Amino acid sequence: MTTQTRPNVIWVFADQLRGQALGYMGDPNVHTPHLDRLAAEGVTFTAAVAGTPLCCPFRGSLLTSRYPHQCVPGHEFQMPPEQPTIADVLNEAGYRTSYIGKWHLDGHHEWEGRGAMHIVPPERRGGFQHWLGYENNNSQWDCWVHGGEGEEARHFRLPGYETDALTDLFLDDLDACDGSQPFFSVLSVQPPHDPYVAPAEYMNNHTPGTVQLRDNVPRIPRYEAAARRELAGYYAMVENLDHNLGRIRQKLADKGMAERTHIVFFSDHGDMLGSHGQFRKTSPWEESIRIPFIIGGGTPFYGAKGGFHPVPLNHVDIATTTLGLCGVEIPEYMEGFDYSGYRLRGKEVSGAPDSAFLQLVEPTRHPYSTDRPWRGIVTTDGWKYVVLEHQPYMMFNLNEDPYEQVNLAHNTMFQQQRQRLQDRLAQWLADTGDSFPLPEIAGFTFPPRGKG
Repeated sequence: MTTQTRPNVIWVFADQLRGQALGYMGDPNVHTPHLDRLAAEGVTFTAAVAGTPLCCPFRGSLLTSRYPHQCVPGHEFQMPPEQPTIADVLNEAGYRTSYIGKWHLDGHHEWEGRGAMHIVPPERRGGFQHWLGYENNNSQWDCWVHGGEGEEARHFRLPGYETDALTDLFLDDLDACDGSQPFFSVLSVQPPHDPYVAPAEYMNNHTPGTVQLRDNVPRIPRYEAAARRELAGYYAMVENLDHNLGRIRQKLADKGMAERTHIVFFSDHGDMLGSHGQFRKTSPWEESIRIPFIIGGGTPFYGAKGGFHPVPLNHVDIATTTLGLCGVEIPEYMEGFDYSGYRLRGKEVSGAPDSAFLQLVEPTRHPYSTDRPWRGIVTTDGWKYVVLEHQPYMMFNLNEDPYEQVNLAHNTMFQQQRQRLQDRLAQWLADTGDSFPLPEIAGFTFPPRGKG
C-alpha cells in the first residue's frame, strides 16, 4: 500500500467511560445517537477491556502495545522516553500525526502541584509531530493546554467546557490536513471522569430521581443516593461527548474525507458508579474493566462491513489493530493482536487470543480504589478469573451472571474450572514475563459418605 492510498485514522477516546453506559448497549438513561450510528455502521467489540483499569497504565499500553509491567506500571509513572510509540511507526510510514488533549504519561505527581500547569517537554510527547495537550486536569471548566516549543511554545486556558473546547482544537487540526498525506489524529478528553458536571443543556436532561440503576447497585440508601447523584452528571457528560463526535463526523464529511477515514472510539477504563457498592476504577468488576470500542467511519469506502462481536480486545491490541487498518507493518516489540480484519474483511480473524490478560500492577490506594495488586483473565467463552497474591479473588460465569452476583472463586464445585482458568492465567504471566505469586489450588476429594 502506498502513502497516497493509505486511509486516515482518528482516535477519539474518553476517560472513565464504561462500556455499558451507551445507547447502543441498551442503557435506558442515555441518548447517544452519533455513537449509536457509528456502532451500527462499523464494527463494535462488545467485550473490549481495559486490561489495567487505570489511566496512566492504560495510556502507556495504548501507545506502545506493551503491557503495564513492561512500560507504565502505575498511576503517575512516566512512560520511558526512549520507548517507541505508534506515532513513531506512522511517522515513518508517511503519516501526519497529531495528539490533542489529556496525556498523563509524563510522571507528574499530584503533590508537585496541579497537573494542568505541568509542561510536558517536546521530547516526551510520544513522537507526535503536532501535540497540544495537558498532563492532567480534573477541572472541566478550567482546562489548560500547552504545546509547541521554543518561540512557538504556548500555554493557555481553554474557553468554556473541556470537551467542547478540545473538539474545537481538534477540528482546527483537521483543517490543517490538506489530503497530501494520510493522517493519524488523536482526541483525548477527560469527561466523563469525575467531577460529574457538563454544560447546562445536558445537565438539565438528567436528575438523580429518574436514573435507572444497574441491578448490582446495592439498595443501601447512602450508596444508592451517591450512585444516582453521580450518574445524573455522568450521563450528561456522555451525551455532550456524543454531540462532539457528531461534530467531528460532520467536519470529515464537509472536507470530503469521511470515506477514507476510520474513526476508532474507546475509553481508557470504566467507572463503578455504585455497582457492588464501589466507585471509580482499578477494580476487576465489569463496570470498571469493560470499555466501548468501535471502529467506524469510512463505510462506503470499505464496503459497510460491520457487526457486534463479543471479542475481549485489550489495551495492547489498539495500536496493532490501528496499524492493521493502515496497512503498516507491526513492529516486533508490540505485544498486541491485530483485530483489523473484523473491519477490513468483515469476519473473524484467525489466531486471536482466547482471553485477555488483566493486571493491577501498582495500586494507587486512592479512596474507592482496590488497595492490593491483582492479576486475572476474561475468556472468549465467558469466564472471568482474578487472583490476589496467593489467593483466589473472583471467578464469575459471565454468560449466566453478567452482574457478577455469584462469586465462584472459593466454591469446591467449580474446582476444575478454577484450575483451567488459573493454568491459562499462569501462561499469560509466563508469556509476558510478569511475575506474580499465584494461589495454590490443592486437589480435593470428597470424603466417603457415612452409613445411616
